[in-house]
Amino acid sequence: MKKPIQFNTKTIHGGQEPDASYGAVMPPIYQTSTYAQAAPGDHKGYEYSRTHNPTRTALEKNLASIENGRYGLAFASGLAAIDAVMKLLQPGDEVVSSNDLYGGSYRLFVKIFETMGIRFHFVDLTQPEAVFQKINEKTKLIWIETPTNPMMRVVDIASYVRLAKDLDIMIAVDNTFASPYLQQPLDLGVDIVMHSATKYLAGHSDLILGTLVVNDDTLHEKLAFIQNASGAVPGPMDCFLTLRGIKTLAVRMQRHCENATKIAKFLAEHSTIEKVYWPGFDSHPQHDIAKAQMRDYGAMLSFVSKGADFEKTTRILKKFTLFTLAESLGGVESLVGHPASMTHASIPKAMREEQGVVDGLIRLSVGIEAVSDLIQDLEQAIG
Repeated sequence: MKKPIQFNTKTIHGGQEPDASYGAVMPPIYQTSTYAQAAPGDHKGYEYSRTHNPTRTALEKNLASIENGRYGLAFASGLAAIDAVMKLLQPGDEVVSSNDLYGGSYRLFVKIFETMGIRFHFVDLTQPEAVFQKINEKTKLIWIETPTNPMMRVVDIASYVRLAKDLDIMIAVDNTFASPYLQQPLDLGVDIVMHSATKYLAGHSDLILGTLVVNDDTLHEKLAFIQNASGAVPGPMDCFLTLRGIKTLAVRMQRHCENATKIAKFLAEHSTIEKVYWPGFDSHPQHDIAKAQMRDYGAMLSFVSKGADFEKTTRILKKFTLFTLAESLGGVESLVGHPASMTHASIPKAMREEQGVVDGLIRLSVGIEAVSDLIQDLEQAIG
């Protein structure tokens, strides 16, 4: 029996073949909007680039491969990908989602789709009994982030898959923080995996792109229709750059995780730090779940300094020299963010703070620089 192809190989070769025209090893950038036809409907598989583009097709095949899925779909952004999933629903449908999630997802759910008659319940997905209380015959989707943004909670994906299959509820997982290197939710039975490919997949903070990966034929057909009809598709250059980024995903994630482990331990032992949120600690409430469903613990972590209010936190943030104060995450460079005023500002303050997103919370996206330099930068900023 042939041995299954390994993840590190899939990132480079998964779904890829040399270009048929000239044997190009990297898929060419097909910078075109339309394609010549010999006669009406007589073409080479491509008519118009909103519907299909060869560069995008190459990316979508690779996305499916690295998530162990059958179908990949690329969108203009992560939020465009989430938007497509929500368009599978009808007025009156209900969604159960995490109460600790990316602010942009919350804004899309509440400000756009709730006004269209879809009801959202935001609960702690690490507490199944809270979820059971919200599920009823109108529940059509459970939306999971794991690890969560920014509190690094870990959700037991398999437990919700078992629940959903009995009740005919779709399960979608935002896999952005973990990446397919650390976690492959389709293998656990979910219906849809979503990524903001802007982050770890592309990995270089130079593009905006979103993805969905599915196994089911009918679900793929519906999402592909929405993708084409709504038109929120990425250009061929962004698809090319994402493909290029994925080729180094495995080696980047290895260094990301190595660096984050050392930094998390440094912060946990520092006298000025009150709390560090990172699933790699034995003391993390969902450490055993993370250990079971992830390959490693990721390069995202959050922390709070002792006595930190907004003013003290701002002073700390201004001191960083290697960690760049910026939105986003997952690039080769280390980033530092302030969720309360940046990524999660669209979430009401009371709801933020109830989940721990206080003014003193700082979120790190640990890059692949020399970890000793990163620790030195942290020392001088927090010390």
